[in-house]
Amino acid sequence: MSPKKKKFTMTIPSHPEQIQVVEQKAENLSKKIPFSPDERDSLAIAITEVVANAIFHGNKEAKDKKIFITFIVDDTFLEVRVRDQGGGFKLDQVANPLHPENLLKDSGRGIFIIRTLMDKVEYKFHKDGTEVIMVKSHDPSSEN
Repeated sequence: MSPKKKKFTMTIPSHPEQIQVVEQKAENLSKKIPFSPDERDSLAIAITEVVANAIFHGNKEAKDKKIFITFIVDDTFLEVRVRDQGGGFKLDQVANPLHPENLLKDSGRGIFIIRTLMDKVEYKFHKDGTEVIMVKSHDPSSEN
């Protein structure tokens, strides 16, 4: 890891009220990067979605399972890694929320939202859970 990069970790229980705790930590760390208000909003929404997915879909709110979060901060980006202890899923079997039959559904937009708001999103499937790696880079042109 380069000298500019700093790494922060946290472990949370699979409880919905923890979503706000993670979002607040990300907001504090994002202040180290000159993100625009829109970039900060995108980051907050994506983090809320990925942590909610880990709690509700990955760990299914199991009290004995944890969510592991790693933040890597640089001058120009924030990387967030969220790993649950769930059974995983097949990414290619997630319904497209833009298809007409899915437009009015109450759920199923999280992955789409995350991919839309973040600059890089990667899914890693481990035998002991799913890890989502997201990167939000600062766009200097957004400062104007």
